[in-house]
Amino acid sequence: MNMPPHPALPPLEYYPLTPERWPDLEKLFGERGACGGCWCMWWRLARSAYARQRGEANKRALKVLVEAGEVPGLLVYAEGQPIAWCSVAPRTAYPTLERSRTLKRLDAEPVWSVMCFFVARPFRGQGVTVPLLAAAVAYARQHGATIVEGYPVEPRTARMPDVFASTGLASAFRKVGFLEVLRRSETRPIMRYVGEEQEG
Repeated sequence: MNMPPHPALPPLEYYPLTPERWPDLEKLFGERGACGGCWCMWWRLARSAYARQRGEANKRALKVLVEAGEVPGLLVYAEGQPIAWCSVAPRTAYPTLERSRTLKRLDAEPVWSVMCFFVARPFRGQGVTVPLLAAAVAYARQHGATIVEGYPVEPRTARMPDVFASTGLASAFRKVGFLEVLRRSETRPIMRYVGEEQEG
């Protein structure tokens, strides 16, 4: 799957987050840990635990996962610099999903989930998310995923704060080949990737 980025973007490269790439994630996320000390742990922790360890403790928790050999997502590079991130992993890596009334499981099938995106400010609005999402799907399928889910937002207004769109926009998922399979909330569809083999 090869989705071209915006013509103004330089060529993009995608790499799994491994221990040697941790400094690049630190550089991308900055002191705020992407957003409010999250360090991409919002979906991995119970709300009470997340509140207790927001900030540096979240950073340490994510680093422990990476150093243990878990790959929590993909880093995107442009001209050798990290510019974006996508969290993608088996759904079981995100316990908060299991407790969500809106995003609870559709069935017992094993699923990989594309959970959230973070794009460096200079590159926002330049079409990074669509090729990044395509790369995340390709990565999941290379690692055995038969179903890849996303939980984007479909805002009622044309523009919404970036923090509320961290799981991506439904329009981007549609461009990559995701179809809506259920909507328990007006603005929050559950979408699944339909591959070429499945479409026939």
